[in-house]
Amino acid sequence: MAPMNERLFRAVDSRRDDLVALASDLIRFPTVNPPGEAYTPCAEYIAARLVRHGFETRLIRGEGTPGDNDRYPRTNVVARREGSKPGAVVHFNSHIDVVEAGEGWTVDPYAGTVKDGRVYGRGACDMKGGLAASIIAAEAFMDVFPDFPGAIEISGTVDEESGGFGGVAYLARQGFFSRPRVDHVIIPEPLNKDRICLGHRGVWWAEIETKGSIAHGSMPFLGDSAIRHMGAVLHAFEEELFPALDRKRTEMPVVPEGARRSTMNINSIHGGQTEDHFPGLPSPNVADSCRAVIDRRFLLEESLDEVKGEVTSILDRLKRERPKFDYSIRDMMEVLPTMTERDAPVVTAVAEGIRQIFGREPDYVISPGTYDQKHIARIGHLHDCIAYGPGILDLAHRPDEWVGIDDMVESAKVMAISLDALLRGARAEGHHHHHHG
Repeated sequence: MAPMNERLFRAVDSRRDDLVALASDLIRFPTVNPPGEAYTPCAEYIAARLVRHGFETRLIRGEGTPGDNDRYPRTNVVARREGSKPGAVVHFNSHIDVVEAGEGWTVDPYAGTVKDGRVYGRGACDMKGGLAASIIAAEAFMDVFPDFPGAIEISGTVDEESGGFGGVAYLARQGFFSRPRVDHVIIPEPLNKDRICLGHRGVWWAEIETKGSIAHGSMPFLGDSAIRHMGAVLHAFEEELFPALDRKRTEMPVVPEGARRSTMNINSIHGGQTEDHFPGLPSPNVADSCRAVIDRRFLLEESLDEVKGEVTSILDRLKRERPKFDYSIRDMMEVLPTMTERDAPVVTAVAEGIRQIFGREPDYVISPGTYDQKHIARIGHLHDCIAYGPGILDLAHRPDEWVGIDDMVESAKVMAISLDALLRGARAEGHHHHHHG
């Protein structure tokens, strides 16, 4: 192993306590989304830390994005440290928002408790442990190679859990995730420390509404029940669509195994009278409307038109065959599947780090759900992007969520080696001609 890498490893190891303290501090900001609490103090904390290490920092509010208001501003932090001369730019992007804690915890979810070699708390795994590891990796790298070429960027962005519109999408529209500002992006999402996540499956969310006609519940034959029509839709889904989706397989290395095919979840269903009459009694009416939200996850092998067609063909057939059946459908979200090439520079750099730290080839995986890579690809047109981080995927959003301290240290070493390969390595040399032209 190269003596330079030994110096990088020692620089990371010497910051172990600092890494743990940083992860704990970040967890203590209850950045719960929704509604988007404590974003600003958390972003300010990250900025203050990075300023001490020579980064120029900016706080950027995602004004006018969903959920943004003066009580819950969508505050992002973007930090940049210029090297000694022009070169490639590596960006570590982490989201600072976390989901609600929920029930079933045995520790305080916002205390950043350290015990048994783990840091516990909401967001420990997803993904404040990853954010802390990326900051330590950058600080260790800059310490060992103070005259590095190019630049390092670190961002803490908001709203990833709710789609990323006030965070990475907003910043991408302003050019923060495009060349020549940035070349390589690593997102430390919890995909396990020895796996490289190349992308994610596609998403189509839609709301289907069936229509009916109101009548007295004692004479339902005079009306038309939208709920029964929706029942026919659900029946057709069960009989035809779910089995068909289950038969679709993909070459994408999606984890876990169950997601290596097409899936659909019926997210919600609402029909008939609302429940706000409680504790009173409802009145006897036939439902004139019923709405269902579907969450369809699809594969690189499928086109979005095909995915939509599988649903609308069932609805159109019911319209032909079922008396009085009528429907409308509304798109809520569309994300195309993405998969970065295995020979992309950021992939080979992180793979080299994993080989050195763990002594074996990385696993290349695809995430079952999306994360902010979707905006970097679609809005920023930057495809040299992966997810790599220390958290264990299965712990995300769970009670007693934790991140392993050794895992954070090891993945910080992988990140430091990746920085070295991308900024100082032979591969980085010939590749920055497109920058400062």
